[in-house]
Amino acid sequence: MPVTCREDKRQLTALVDGELDHHGAKSVMEELDRRIDLAQPRELTLDLGGLTFTDSSGIAVLLRAHRRMGQVRGSMRVVNTPAQAGKVFRAAGLERIIRFE
Repeated sequence: MPVTCREDKRQLTALVDGELDHHGAKSVMEELDRRIDLAQPRELTLDLGGLTFTDSSGIAVLLRAHRRMGQVRGSMRVVNTPAQAGKVFRAAGLERIIRFE
């Protein structure tokens, strides 16, 4: 599961492509953890525009990223959420915790 990250003045953007299922979730979490540790960003933008599928593993990735950003006193937002992923995230109630734009 490819994750492409870019940083600019303590703003970290992570672009997620492909399927976010149990096979790819661990590598996405590890990469996000590593980049958050290095950048100590004020804001993480998780861009899901390239996501083609997710299941409950995607929920775990978003919750972990949100928790990690709280640990570094930063905020997180999710952008370009595809319809299928949006259904999964809404069913889990993530919009009450995480900012979706």
